[in-house]
Amino acid sequence: MNLQFSGNEVISRSKTDVWNFVNDSNSVAPCLPDVIDYQIKDEHHFDATVGVAVGPVRGKFKFKIEIDPQSDGEHVNLNISGGALGSVVDVAADADITGDTTSTALDWNATASVRGPVATVGGRVLQTQAQRIIGATFSNIKTQLSNRTTAS
Repeated sequence: MNLQFSGNEVISRSKTDVWNFVNDSNSVAPCLPDVIDYQIKDEHHFDATVGVAVGPVRGKFKFKIEIDPQSDGEHVNLNISGGALGSVVDVAADADITGDTTSTALDWNATASVRGPVATVGGRVLQTQAQRIIGATFSNIKTQLSNRTTAS
């Protein structure tokens, strides 16, 4: 089953602050919703264990996450792969970062491919839950950045 999502977050921080945040595993890892644990591999790679509940399917999913900043300084790709309970989840997300010294827009898109028992739960339930997880990650990035008193 393939799912597509998109969204936008406007963050009251400079483009530089947002760019630096979304390109750092230490900043992004805690923004995953329902994260149980994460291990930073390097600046652009980390592993995470996330609690997932889709209909009757509940469990701890393990993911490998890669942050892939593009050289233009305005676009970042995020690749997520993993799974649990006999299911496999692959997510390709990207974000365009535009702004100035006071406000930045984070326009994001994501495509998720789900295989295994989780995919049999049903399109509507899976679509809703996946949208919540992906949307919450970008919303959490906005919250974390908005709550910072100084740039990183």
